[in-house]
Amino acid sequence: QVQLVESGGGLVQAGGSLRLSCAGSGRTLNNYVMGWFRQAPGKEREFVSAISRAGGSTIYADSLKGRFTASRDNARNTVYLQMKSLKPEDTAIYYCAAGDPRRPGMYNIDNYDYWGQGTQVTVSS
Repeated sequence: QVQLVESGGGLVQAGGSLRLSCAGSGRTLNNYVMGWFRQAPGKEREFVSAISRAGGSTIYADSLKGRFTASRDNARNTVYLQMKSLKPEDTAIYYCAAGDPRRPGMYNIDNYDYWGQGTQVTVSS
């Protein structure tokens, strides 16, 4: 069992940047593929990014490529999501999740077993 806690969300103006953190406890996060997802009001939870166990491979939703960067520091048991050039449509609750690296498809929400409670990101125009 792993517990995940997101932090770093807040209110930012359009064009600004924000860095989210996801701290793990209970197990070392290097056992897991780590994903970022987001959910806006009235919408389904959607894939944002995922990063492999050692951080050597990352994938992103097509619409976010070039603006968002996932990274991880396994020594600190923490995963990050750096967001830049934020837009109002990025407003959502952002969640981190831990998944079994043996399952194919890091983009697949069903591959993630453990979830944080989320952190709110609000981008004003």
